[in-house]
Amino acid sequence: MINDFRTFISRGNVLDLAVGIIIGAAFATVVKSFVDDILMPPIGMATGGVNFSEMYLNLGRGDFASRAAAVEAGAPIVSYGLFINNVITFLITAFAVFLLVRSYTRLRALNAAPPPAPMEKDCPFCRSRIHLAALRCPACTSELTAAT
Repeated sequence: MINDFRTFISRGNVLDLAVGIIIGAAFATVVKSFVDDILMPPIGMATGGVNFSEMYLNLGRGDFASRAAAVEAGAPIVSYGLFINNVITFLITAFAVFLLVRSYTRLRALNAAPPPAPMEKDCPFCRSRIHLAALRCPACTSELTAAT
């Protein structure tokens, strides 16, 4: 069992997966910071100084000065502003992944080998497949010219 585990863990794709998860988590942190610290303040300013992360709907009794105060008091709230931030974070992340996959696909298409040249053609008499250099069709024994 230990040898099987060593074999499993030493595979290249397990290591690649681990690296991908770590890089993905770091990327998510960067995108979240971009949304919260760079993108949302100008949007809030354009909408009259609204801070989306402070937008909430109080379902309980009482008034609270901020979302943090409502959370601290244990009031039931719907934090739709945080949801808006998370949706924007998701859209930016999805767009970045889309651009990455699109670039990879285009790069891969550029490096792909061209398809091989055809080695066969149709016999003009019986329409069976024959070699390009054939001078006589093996199916119908028709004599072929070099032009056909």
